[in-house]
Amino acid sequence: MYYVYIIKNEKGGIYTGYSENIKKRLEAHNKGLNKYTKGHKWELIYYEAYKAKEDAQKREKQLKKSHNARRWLKERIAKSINS
Repeated sequence: MYYVYIIKNEKGGIYTGYSENIKKRLEAHNKGLNKYTKGHKWELIYYEAYKAKEDAQKREKQLKKSHNARRWLKERIAKSINS
């Protein structure tokens, strides 16, 4: 399985990515191994599962590029973002 995920840091910053192993990926974010998420404590707040890697990559790109897709998802998970 491949996962598109959203993580939130202690300051309320949000990052979207995809991975085959969410647990390992979250650990990498928290260890500072990603230059975009380095220096923060991250928690998983949302994910979607896909059987095909290409589907997960397409969805990640959609969420990163499309304002409407990102806005709709933020509305859908507003309580998770704000808690």
